[in-house]
Amino acid sequence: MHRHISQFALSFSGLGVLLGTLFLAASFAPSLIPRNPVFQGVLTGMSAALGYGFGVFLRWLWDYLELPTNRTGWDVLALKIAASVACGGIALFFLWNASEWQNSIRLLMGLSPVETSRPYTVGCIALAVFLILVLIGRLFALMIRWVSGYLSSHVPRRVSNILALVVVSAIFWMIGNGVLVSQAVGALDASYRQFDTLVEDGIRPPEEPGKTGSPASLIAWKTLGRAGREVITSPPTQGDIAAFTGRPALEPIRVYVGVASAETVRERAQLALEELIRVGGFERSVLVIATPTGTGWLDPASQRSLEYLENGDVATVTVQYSHLPSWLALLVDPDIGDETARAVFDLIYDYWHRLPRDARPRLYLHGLSLGALHSQRSWELHELLGDPIHGALWSGPPFRSDLWRTLTDSRDPDSPEWRPRFREGRFVRFMNQQGTAEPADAPWGPMRLLYLQYASDPITFFDHRYAWRRPDWLAEPRGPDVSPSLRWFPLVTMLQLAVDMAVTTPTPPGYGHVYAPADYVDAWRLVSSPPGWNADALQRLKLQLTHEQARAGEQDSNEAAYDNRGG
Repeated sequence: MHRHISQFALSFSGLGVLLGTLFLAASFAPSLIPRNPVFQGVLTGMSAALGYGFGVFLRWLWDYLELPTNRTGWDVLALKIAASVACGGIALFFLWNASEWQNSIRLLMGLSPVETSRPYTVGCIALAVFLILVLIGRLFALMIRWVSGYLSSHVPRRVSNILALVVVSAIFWMIGNGVLVSQAVGALDASYRQFDTLVEDGIRPPEEPGKTGSPASLIAWKTLGRAGREVITSPPTQGDIAAFTGRPALEPIRVYVGVASAETVRERAQLALEELIRVGGFERSVLVIATPTGTGWLDPASQRSLEYLENGDVATVTVQYSHLPSWLALLVDPDIGDETARAVFDLIYDYWHRLPRDARPRLYLHGLSLGALHSQRSWELHELLGDPIHGALWSGPPFRSDLWRTLTDSRDPDSPEWRPRFREGRFVRFMNQQGTAEPADAPWGPMRLLYLQYASDPITFFDHRYAWRRPDWLAEPRGPDVSPSLRWFPLVTMLQLAVDMAVTTPTPPGYGHVYAPADYVDAWRLVSSPPGWNADALQRLKLQLTHEQARAGEQDSNEAAYDNRGG
């Protein structure tokens, strides 16, 4: 046994171990959001395996090109021992000092610092992940050699190597994607589908005829799904709004169509339009087409902000397109969200467009995270030139958002990527915790598009190109919520941000992917310009919505609430 362990240890590439250690050390550096020990261990193990694999590849390439080398057995052994000792010391140093880097983010976000990064937990997880990935890599290489050896009797050696690489890659892809992934996705789909049908204790269908899901509604209560039932039962009442503002108020209208409410996308969109007409949604001052996240969830902080600002004179219509978390919805059916958002917008805009201009509501689009992505793709600018909508508020737009990317890349040269300025803000503006870059009195056209985004949101600021390119948002000045200790490392930074997107540990409101009620109040005020609000009243509203969000978080776990965001 001892002999086998020794052989296994000596079989590691010295250059691979060196690069793996450098990647491991870089993985402890801060990224955009704090990491718990489990995710840090996974990230560290993946980073070490990535560096090791890169080193092995360079060594293979050197030998493949038949470049000169001067190695003896004892030289190689001594070099490996020395490199292993040095790399082990480096790894332990960064492992035991990782808490300092993590605290640079935690303190920035108002979180209590951690006394220890739990090095034993991180180290064990990292080692396990590293060994598993290395073994998979060795299995891959072994199969290539076996296939190449078989083919070499029929074709030239270099050709057999290439063919073996293609064949084995295809086999691994079919096993990984066609078997493992498909089975896992199928199991998760069935689980989430069943979960979406469960009705929570204490939630009853509304009795008022003007409510979706009531006996008078066109949409059955049981078809709304968990997210839909939450949306319908959680708006502030007419009395709540009037008591806060001291002015007459209306009961906010919320129309929601679940995946189970109709068979096809077109039928769901048509059902949403008919229900919106039935409850008088087009008779309100403001109409919002809100596209949900993958689970069908809408951010209550955004909805309640607008409903208070407009004294309840708001109608919101939403059509669910999936019961899965956003990342899983993209895997199962990447087009269903776009198709649904487009169908809903086409039908509602067509009906709204035909109404007299002085007798129709102001029309806005809204979406968070994946909802923002699909909402942006639901319309084309040239279609609205004759009769434009009034605006849109998109929060936490994913990095795949084509419109967002185009506007960001075309920003004014003197503006940062984390809060760009596009043509002096006359058409579109970008906002964070500090507001917009434009002055409050800067001219803004009749159609107001606003992106609410935080510099620490990895869902917005991830890019696979960071594997070889330094992010523009790291240039000075940085966003107020980005650690000054954050540095770019080739490959590792991209991997860090990918893990950041998958981390379910929530950040405080106002950081990462958790958008604060106070920022929603300012965002909707900019987009819709509700009258009758001074600075003191706005501050009172922000405090009340913040307290409501905190109470809601106490009733549900932070992790569950964060998961609902669909990020």
